[in-house]
Amino acid sequence: MNEKNTDVLIIGAGPSGCVAASYLHIEGIRVKVVEKSKFPRFVIGESLLPRCMDHFEEVGLLECLQDCNFEIKDGARFIKGDAVCHFDFSKKHTKGWDYTWQVPRADFDKALTDEVQRKGVDIAFEHEVVDVSFATDGSSKTTVKDKDGNLETINAKFIIDSSGYGRVLPRLLDLDKPSALPKHSSIFTHVKEEKRPEGTEGTLITFDVVSTETWLWVIPFSNGNTSLGYVGPTEYLESFPGTNSEKLKAMIRLSDYYRDRFKDSEFLFEPILIKNYSKSVKQLYGNGYVLTGNSSEFLDPVFSSGVTFATESGLLAAKLINRELNGENLDWEKEYSDYIKAGVAVFSTYVNEWYTGNLQKLFFHRPENPEIKEQICAVLAGYVWDQSNPFVKNHQRLVKTVAHIIDLEDIENR
Repeated sequence: MNEKNTDVLIIGAGPSGCVAASYLHIEGIRVKVVEKSKFPRFVIGESLLPRCMDHFEEVGLLECLQDCNFEIKDGARFIKGDAVCHFDFSKKHTKGWDYTWQVPRADFDKALTDEVQRKGVDIAFEHEVVDVSFATDGSSKTTVKDKDGNLETINAKFIIDSSGYGRVLPRLLDLDKPSALPKHSSIFTHVKEEKRPEGTEGTLITFDVVSTETWLWVIPFSNGNTSLGYVGPTEYLESFPGTNSEKLKAMIRLSDYYRDRFKDSEFLFEPILIKNYSKSVKQLYGNGYVLTGNSSEFLDPVFSSGVTFATESGLLAAKLINRELNGENLDWEKEYSDYIKAGVAVFSTYVNEWYTGNLQKLFFHRPENPEIKEQICAVLAGYVWDQSNPFVKNHQRLVKTVAHIIDLEDIENR
């Protein structure tokens, strides 16, 4: 069996793994990335948030993405019946990027790995982690199998698990635990839009709320394709009869706004159904390893937080590992776990309050409160660690409080 040595082994070559690898490479740390898939490959998570632009810029991956001419996402629209709430990322409480992208992830992730490899990082595609063991000092021996079944051992001082939905270390180390979020599922595909509407209407990302707990996403790409997905309680999605294509077509017909636009669209692939997608773990780090992105937590697609948490956690993990390898004593609980959990808690509140209907009251209440809208917009842009934002600092009670005030106003106005 071949044996190789590296400072840091990164499992997974998605956005989290690429950001971590690029940072460590810049800092002169030996990095080895192993990826089970062959790129380009399909993956969900096509709507980004402005916060992740900071991460790509910091590690030298922004320019290669700008060259791809992805569809600009400068806000997001939410529709519920006749009510429309449009968030403009240039009008938010927290300073930061005013735009990001809507991306076919196969192209997006391939652009990242191409650039990381061009920089000199070793990425081994079609290599699957089958076993890992840790010594008392945190060093590890990882057994990897290539597509031909050949085994290799990689010795590393530290492991970053950025394996996403593969959740390699959570599976191997029994770290999974049930998510506290409601059990929802999603079904999605891509369509080719031959008659896409002109102007902003044809490019705008939209979340069409069919009922309090069910909604349709529409994510147009610059290549003419559009991502369509429907989300709802697992039992509800399972109640639709037929194939996945028949299910999704029936769900699209429930949208008053998009029914006509997509009623004759052909699916580019058989819709994919993911059940009970929210995930959690018992811990985010251990002696010699750290979990990033979807390997740690996956919440809900309604606010497109997945890639941003992936890059935020990947970059932070890489920075902390660099410091530790340079002799610093770190408090991983405070500097990593507490920090990441704080952001997760904010988005978790928003997800929970979306499905209770409280957050939807804030979105669709008229007249709008510009200050509250700017504060919520900063959260939706991914700036969930800004304690100057009341809707971050007091997230656990403020959404409920404002929703209650709206209810009282509605009663008075009847």
